[in-house]
Amino acid sequence: MENKKYYITTPIYYPSANFHIGHCYTTVIADSLARYKKLHGYDVYFLTGSDEHGLKIQRKAEEKGVTPKEYVDEVIENAKDLWKSLGIEYDRFIRTTDEDHVEVVQKIFKKLYDQGDIYKGSYEGLYCTPCESFWTESQLVDGKCPDCGRDVEPASEEAYFFRLSKYQDRLVDYIESHPEFIQPVSRKNEMINNFIKPGLEDLCVSRTTFTWGIPVTFDSKHVVYVWIDALSNYISALGYLTNDDSKFQKYWPADLHIVGKEIVRFHTIIWPCILMALDLPLPHQVFGHGWLVINGGKISKSLGNYRDPREYINEYGKDAIRYYLLREVPFGSDGQFSEELLINRYNTDLANTVGNLVNRTLSMLTKYFEGIIENSEVKTEYDEDLINLVINTESKVEKYMELLEIPEALDSIFEIFRRCNKYIDETTPWLLAKEENKDKLKTVLYNLLESIRIGAILLTPYLPDTANEILRQLNTSKKDLDTIKEFGELETNIHINDFKPIFMRVEKKDE
Repeated sequence: MENKKYYITTPIYYPSANFHIGHCYTTVIADSLARYKKLHGYDVYFLTGSDEHGLKIQRKAEEKGVTPKEYVDEVIENAKDLWKSLGIEYDRFIRTTDEDHVEVVQKIFKKLYDQGDIYKGSYEGLYCTPCESFWTESQLVDGKCPDCGRDVEPASEEAYFFRLSKYQDRLVDYIESHPEFIQPVSRKNEMINNFIKPGLEDLCVSRTTFTWGIPVTFDSKHVVYVWIDALSNYISALGYLTNDDSKFQKYWPADLHIVGKEIVRFHTIIWPCILMALDLPLPHQVFGHGWLVINGGKISKSLGNYRDPREYINEYGKDAIRYYLLREVPFGSDGQFSEELLINRYNTDLANTVGNLVNRTLSMLTKYFEGIIENSEVKTEYDEDLINLVINTESKVEKYMELLEIPEALDSIFEIFRRCNKYIDETTPWLLAKEENKDKLKTVLYNLLESIRIGAILLTPYLPDTANEILRQLNTSKKDLDTIKEFGELETNIHINDFKPIFMRVEKKDE
């Protein structure tokens, strides 16, 4: 592969003081994908951020008696702190109040206006303030916003419109000729049947009834509609239409936009049409994932099922939360969250399968060989099966990751650790020690340690702290993918580092 670049984005989030565990899902996935690509030698750019304009923010600030900018400045630190607590390593956290973003959005708006893709008119319709979305009467569900289920309000004002309808046929052609563009397939069918086929209407892209937004440079009464503003972050972050667009030239088009299913419409209809109007290539793929739900319902304070994610992180550790989100939830579908399920995953997979394996193996090495890693030429009848499974795991993981089947990729890695536990039962190292069969015992322990090392390297994108701690305990310098192509790269005649259980079992809680 000549151009090994990878540009991945999450949607920019509404700044909130009340992020819940569901908000973490998208960003943990994106971080794991970014780390996976980096491990495989890609030049990765990972973008996330905050969507800070709109009537909703203005009203929140007014309620608190502060300016909108003062309001978002305070709560935005909450998001950054949460991502840090989950080990998220983004390349940029973009804010739609960032000066460079504001200037690019203004240039985009003016460019589209100058070429006739934006025109002035008047808007009369229905508006959902929480979603910052316009709706027609026919699109409502039981008279409510179809996305969030809350009340809409009449809106009537002078506005600028984007000629969305102009690009309908071209958009349909693109979607049909690029089946990978909208994934999973169920989202593509939903977009085509529910939104595109009924006919695209031109899109209102400015507001005059509030002021908290990016001003339209040639008409000061207007501010840019939030979805033009927010969606443009994917190219403004790269320096599009600036004096230094080197990042844009290098990374665009995006390889993957990961978004929640409720905003697939904006990313696969509005955003592609804007890019077509700008004569820019479209992102390779938009993946719309499901929601994390509790007892079949969304997570919210009003439902009484909200907890700050940092409570879970502080109690179980960041990697345990990352593992649950990545392993338990089928990517693309809704997933169930409960503390009981979290504890079950923690005990079964992390404490028993990985933590116990690493600790008992290092304990045996310490007991029988004073902690020094050795190997011998003496084999056992179980070695070949273990080694073949371990060596073939990387290709399995790669296959699953190409399809974004992250739970399956993780399960393949954990199969190494499960097979190691079975290998211990098969080879009974404690009996080999009693029989003073030291050479065979050296082989068994070396095979376990090498398998654990390879498993830890493969685990790095998903559970980075766990993987790094395993490799530290092994005292190995062989930590990259090039060292797992063949079995037997783990150094010998070295002493392992101090060690303790990486995961300890936790007790189930009463309801």
